[in-house]
Amino acid sequence: MGALPGRIIQGLSQVKTCNPVFMLDEIDKVGADYRGDPSSALLEVLDPEQNNSFRDHYLEIPYDLSNVMFITTANILDTIHPALRDRMEIIEIPGYSSEEKLHIANRYLIPKQRKEQGVDKYDIKFAKDAVYLIIEEYTREAGVRNLEREISKICKKIAREIVEGKKHTKIVTRKKVEDYLGISKIQPSEIEDSNCIGVATGLAYTPSGGDILLIESTYYKGTGKMILTGKLGEVMQESAKAAISYIRSRASEFGLDEKIFNKSDIHIHVPAGAIPKDGPSAGVSITTSLVSAYTGIPVIRDIGMTGEITLRGRVLPIGGLKEKLLAAKRAGLRKVILPEKNRKDLDEVPKTILRGMDLIFVNSIDEVVKNTLERDPFIVKKVDNKTVFGHAEDGLGSSGDFSTTRN
Repeated sequence: MGALPGRIIQGLSQVKTCNPVFMLDEIDKVGADYRGDPSSALLEVLDPEQNNSFRDHYLEIPYDLSNVMFITTANILDTIHPALRDRMEIIEIPGYSSEEKLHIANRYLIPKQRKEQGVDKYDIKFAKDAVYLIIEEYTREAGVRNLEREISKICKKIAREIVEGKKHTKIVTRKKVEDYLGISKIQPSEIEDSNCIGVATGLAYTPSGGDILLIESTYYKGTGKMILTGKLGEVMQESAKAAISYIRSRASEFGLDEKIFNKSDIHIHVPAGAIPKDGPSAGVSITTSLVSAYTGIPVIRDIGMTGEITLRGRVLPIGGLKEKLLAAKRAGLRKVILPEKNRKDLDEVPKTILRGMDLIFVNSIDEVVKNTLERDPFIVKKVDNKTVFGHAEDGLGSSGDFSTTRN
């Protein structure tokens, strides 16, 4: 009594066709409890090799679902059942750039909110820089949900001005945005004002898009300990350890006394300290920061960098290239160091993002530090009692000629 077909069969009955499109939203939020595990039930449904004989408990006869197209959405992959994830083709959709959000707002969000708030007949316009201000300093997201919410707030306040008989706004400027929405909620990431010793500008991929990380390193008298702060994850901590090992193995080439590592503690910090950070792509920036701290050579402030490192000093490719380049452009970086193996991924990055930015592709840490420090940190040998800086590959000397002191 009261038994009904399952949701799949109900959906087919509703559309009255055997080859519809099923949209399963937020599949990463599926949970299991005492009533069962929906992920296990979906294994047969989403597997094209099995769903030609799907058995609904109400019908109790096999039903062919092979003509149905199933599309699922998710914000993260980690929480999806591994067997279920294996049955799906994963299409990653990157977040919108600021330019894309501007066009979406002008063509869709603003007209929609003017109509919903009843002010569409008053010809209210949003200035271009006002929309950019909302995007950059009042929302931080990959999509446009919060952007629409902030535009809606402004339209509601304009509607109130009209109802109260006040002189209402016709053009929303940056000043009006601040009046309607208050002080900005998000401070944009900024690079250093000048070249600093031990501070490198890394690029990070976050769920809300890209961002820059100012990685700071310093050393002082101690017993050889390494201190990591900034809520770093395990993978990022391992990158820091690999960076230290690389520098220690090349100490003579950097003109460092090897005793310094046992007589000092090194502290690596990544602001902001309350936000968890992880991933291997900070290896390049951590290494650059450490080389700068130990050699005393400042890092060029407007060069961003990203890449995973190995103990041999190789630079490996990274993900989230578009988002990281967007973060670099927002922060005003003029150069970006990228792994050579990411060169092919540039085809997926809009040309507007790359405009005005110099990209340097590298295969090794040696190339990174040469391009990011104020001068080449490698000491080759002394010529006429003067220290010559360069690299052994330049033919200036061999490993036996390296000086162990630094001017």
